[in-house]
Amino acid sequence: MEKQIIETLGSLHTHAIDARNGYQEALKDAEGHGLTNLFTDMIALHTRNGDELAAALMSAGGKVEDDGSFMSVVHKTIMDIRSLFGGLGASVIPGLIDGETRNMKAYDKAIADDPLPDHTQALLTTQKARLASAIVAMRAQIV
Repeated sequence: MEKQIIETLGSLHTHAIDARNGYQEALKDAEGHGLTNLFTDMIALHTRNGDELAAALMSAGGKVEDDGSFMSVVHKTIMDIRSLFGGLGASVIPGLIDGETRNMKAYDKAIADDPLPDHTQALLTTQKARLASAIVAMRAQIV
């Protein structure tokens, strides 16, 4: 069971790091225009989630990897290309919503598939709610 919990927390931690890295690239490319506030908020959200997951992962006996996965490179590349050709305005929001929806599905899977201790279940439920709130805020920005 501990191995499953470590794998689950490690996977979610990697998702948070990858998302944070993508938003950091977007913020850099936005150069203070467009969706700068959204990118800053999402960096903070994913940093918080990542930090909490790292603490839970270490508490469960797992190893924390702060570099993310290959998806960090993918997210950064997508943001660079979007910035180059179309800017990082409201047109990127649907793609961001799709990405955060995939993140929420990872939480759904983790919550449903693994027998988690109550405190871990509560953490994942709280983090999923943060993502849901962020999606609602993003949808409100679509014109």
